[in-house]
This record gives sequence, structure tokens and C-alpha cells, in this order.
Amino acid sequence: MEETRFNMPLIGEPAPAFSAVTTQGVINFPNDYTGKWVILFSHPADFTPVCTTEFMTFATMMNDFKALNTELIGLSVDSLYAHIAWLRKIKEIEYKGMKDVEVTFPLIEDIRMDVAKKYGMIQPGASNTQAVRAVFVIDPKGIVRTILYYPLSLGRNFDEIKRIILALQKADKDGVATPADWRPGDDVIVPTAGSCGTAKQRMESQDEDMYCLDWFLCFKREKGKK
Repeated sequence: MEETRFNMPLIGEPAPAFSAVTTQGVINFPNDYTGKWVILFSHPADFTPVCTTEFMTFATMMNDFKALNTELIGLSVDSLYAHIAWLRKIKEIEYKGMKDVEVTFPLIEDIRMDVAKKYGMIQPGASNTQAVRAVFVIDPKGIVRTILYYPLSLGRNFDEIKRIILALQKADKDGVATPADWRPGDDVIVPTAGSCGTAKQRMESQDEDMYCLDWFLCFKREKGKK
């Protein structure tokens, strides 16, 4: 029998809309989050060890994300009551110096997998009954900007998820690209020259603000950095 496969939204497409019951009440996405960045992420199941460490980490970083105008939304295919029981248990656990951790961002109840199917979070090769570890970064206009997928056994790198938000916001604000391993304050890449004349001009007129390694690879320094 052929397995059922679900489509997922692609980068640059509108994030699928949904209404859902969560641990923080009903949410209507994306309408409730207009003007904000959103990290929508799924996890396989409540009361699982990897997920527990991830939720503790996300919860302790919540203020960092709020400072970046970014909201968190979690999802699993467990019931609301299982979510509540698990989040209460998380408060009793200490891990890597994190203790008395309270998860206050919404965790979606998705027993019928309605939201998980819309976002391609159910992948039969991994499991028919659990969502994989998916991360969707969605911008203030409701457009998918980044997609990350992890297998059930692999915990996510939360510093990288934060770096993605920072890099996307930097790119949008200044019309630039960010090079490998970019961190705030690092040099950024300016758009590639669109003509021979522009390329020649760039190579001949490098200054304290911009420098080129070649005509197609030019960098802009952060202000005050030499």
C-alpha cells in the first residue's frame, strides 16, 4: 500500500493558516502574529528526553527571542492534558543549570495532525505517529523564510536558530547577504555587481566601508569597524 505523503510550504511561500488549541489558549495563525517573526517548531512527543531538554532551552531563551520581535510556537500530536502534565513536570527538572523552568509560549494540541500535515511534519520514513523535529522561521508578513528538519534522535542547536533570526533581520534591514558563520558585527556581503561597469567601479573604488576579494565577492564593514 502506497504511503500517504503531505506537502510542505516552501521558502518564500505564505505559511499555511490554522486555528489551534494550545496551552496558552486558542491561537489563529498567522493573524494573531501579524508584524512579528515566528519560530514554529514541532517535537515528536511529550515526556521524551530530547524534547524535554529542547523545551527547557527554548523557555530560557524566550526573552532573547522576544527582544528580536520573535514569538515561539511549539507543536506535537499529543493532547492538551498531556502537554500540561509534561510542562508541569519540566518545572521540577534541573538540566545544565536550568531549573524551575516555566514554558509560557503556546504548545499546540494536534492529536488529529491537522497542523503537522499542513507543514509536512509527519514523515512516514521516520514515524507515522510522531512529528519530526521541524523548525519554520516565518517573517512578519507570514512568509516562510527558513526551514530546518531534524531526525527524532537529534536535538536542535538553539544558538543557530537565534543566529538565523539575526541574519534574516540584518539582510532585510540593509539589503545584504551574510557569509558563512556570520555573527552580529561581522562584515556582510553586498549584492553581486549587475554589470561590467559596476564590477569595474567596485574593484577600483574600494574604501574603508567596502572591499572586494573579486568582482563578484564584495564585503561591507560594519560602521566603526576597520
